[in-house]
Amino acid sequence: MKTQEETRIIPLIPQVDQVDAAVDEQQQKLADENWRKSIPAQVFLNYFFAINYHIQENDDVLGGIQNLPFFRSHTAELNDADVATLTKLLHTSWSTEYALRATAELGDENFLRNALHWTFPQAYHAILSGLQAFLYTTGVRSNNGQLIRREVGRLVVKNAYPRPVSFYAAGAYGDFSIHRLPLAGYKAGLHIASKEIDAQAQIGQFLRTTRKMKAQWTRAQVQANPNTAIRSQKTGRPLDKWTAAHWQQITWRLGYTTIFDLLGRLRISESTREIERYVEADIDFSLFHASLLNIVSYLNGIHETYVAKALGLERYRQLVAELPVHLQSGFVQERLRTRVEPVLAPTPPTAPAIAAEGQQFRLAA
Repeated sequence: MKTQEETRIIPLIPQVDQVDAAVDEQQQKLADENWRKSIPAQVFLNYFFAINYHIQENDDVLGGIQNLPFFRSHTAELNDADVATLTKLLHTSWSTEYALRATAELGDENFLRNALHWTFPQAYHAILSGLQAFLYTTGVRSNNGQLIRREVGRLVVKNAYPRPVSFYAAGAYGDFSIHRLPLAGYKAGLHIASKEIDAQAQIGQFLRTTRKMKAQWTRAQVQANPNTAIRSQKTGRPLDKWTAAHWQQITWRLGYTTIFDLLGRLRISESTREIERYVEADIDFSLFHASLLNIVSYLNGIHETYVAKALGLERYRQLVAELPVHLQSGFVQERLRTRVEPVLAPTPPTAPAIAAEGQQFRLAA
């Protein structure tokens, strides 16, 4: 008995559901690849958002600059030449911050993406010039980057800065310790901080990775110098592998790792190919710029208050009143009114308000 052979019919056009599945799989692979490439930029954004979050959460009267013994005792003898130098440094800081604000306020998302090429160095130098003005009033009058980093590290440890930015890392490679961030030991996630524990964990990780980079760079410098290289007792050649004891020998060269070292990462990123990865990443660039701007404003407000105390409030008010046209009636005057004057010329207490009208969110002055 013959059986009729069945004929297989192969469709010329694949089934629609098979096509959709293939497309979905391809899109998912592309999305996963884009996310993988965006992770370094997302982590970098997380770090600066976490710093801003920590500042906002802890910026209160109790931990403010006015309660610091270092601030209360801060004085300086300044002549006319010193005032001119301070004025120049402040004008540089404010003009750079002005440019940073113009970018953040006027640019759309795509513009802000490409603006990272200049906003990274703008944020760094806006703070650096203000820091130099503050250091000038303490007697540190140098443009040397290593000296500035060392001196500001000492000031952070001495509690010259308010609680929100008084954290730092110390210790030898492989044995780092984080100070004034009690929650920094928790594991940092890959998402934007939504609680103080998230923020401190991410700042702690940022401090550790930054100090690790500094230690590795210092090791390379030490070993490249015939006069400082740590050598093998057997061969006399510079050691390729180090023990914990060897790392301990260079710890004094690291100083302390503070918020200013973290901000220094902006300069490092701007000067290498790393910036290109950020520009091409899929992250919230508006949030990135807003975080940077708030950090710049907060730190500049601290330095301006120190300078105003050293100059005297009336002299500082005169300096602000004589600003260039582009800086008049803007953020400098606002910080004078909201940050400097309340500390140096506090108003007498008034009757408390009957009721608050809801939560108030602080914006960068």
